Amino acid sequence: MVICVLGAGTMGSGIAQVAAQSGFDTILFDVQQEALGRAEQQIGKNLQQLVDKQKIDAATRAAITNRIRYTRDIQQCMADVVIEAIAENMEAKTSLFSQLAIHNSESTIFATNTSSLSVSELQKRILHPERVVGMHFFNPAPLMRLVEVVQGEQTSTATTTAIVDLVRKMGKTPVLCKDAPGFIVNRVARPYYLEAMRLAERNAASPKELDAIMQATGFKMGPFSLMDLIGLDINYAVSCSVYEQMGKPARLQPSALQQQHVAAGRLGRKTGEGFYTY
Repeated sequence: MVICVLGAGTMGSGIAQVAAQSGFDTILFDVQQEALGRAEQQIGKNLQQLVDKQKIDAATRAAITNRIRYTRDIQQCMADVVIEAIAENMEAKTSLFSQLAIHNSESTIFATNTSSLSVSELQKRILHPERVVGMHFFNPAPLMRLVEVVQGEQTSTATTTAIVDLVRKMGKTPVLCKDAPGFIVNRVARPYYLEAMRLAERNAASPKELDAIMQATGFKMGPFSLMDLIGLDINYAVSCSVYEQMGKPARLQPSALQQQHVAAGRLGRKTGEGFYTY
C-alpha cells in the first residue's frame, strides 16, 4: 500500500512518519520546498531520538527514512490512500482533492485530517464521494494513539472499514464517529480552551498559573501550552467552525484574546511565540 500525505507541516510530517514507521511506502507533498526541508529534518530528528532510546536500531531508522519520498510535484501523488493535512479551509481542501481525484484510481481513498470541517460537505464536491472519510489524528501524531474515523453522509462501509483497519496497522486506536461539529474530541475540548482564556481575559489567573493548575489535577498539558503546541491559528479556526456550526451559542464564542494573538502572528511553537515564548 502507498500512502500520500498532503501538507508537510507539523501534523502532516507526523502522519508521514507514522505511515513509514508502519511499513508503508509514503509520499509527503507540499507546495513549499522549505516546508519539505523542515519536515525531513524533523522526521530525521524524531527517528534518531528513537535510536538513542534504543526503541529502534540504525538499520530500522534507515529503512523508515527510505520509505518516505518528498515532493512538490502533485503528479507524483499517486496512492492507495491520500491523507490531507493542510490548512482548515474548505476551498483549499476541495481543490486539492479534486485535482488528485482526476489522476488517481477510482478506488483511492481520500481521508481528511480536518479538525472540525464537515466531511459530508467536503465529499459533495469530490468525484466518488463514497471514498471520502475523516481521519483525524492528534498532535503529535507519532505519539498520540487516538484517531477519529469520521463517516460522512456518503462514506461507504468499505471505505470506513479500510480506514479503521489502516489506523490499527499504524498502531493507533480508531474511534468511529458520525460527521458532527467538532466530531468528538474537539467538541468536548472547546470548554477546556475557552473557559481558560476567559479566566485569563478577566485576569483571574495568568496562562502559566492556569496551566499549572490543570496539570496539577492530572492533565498532561495545560490549555495554553497545548494551544501553543497545536498552533493558535488552527485552534482558533476550530473554535470558529464549531461556533458557527452550532448556531453561535454564547458558551462557544471564540476568544478575543486568541484572535489577537492570531492577528499578530503569535501562533505558538511554530512561530516562536504564542502564549509563551520559545
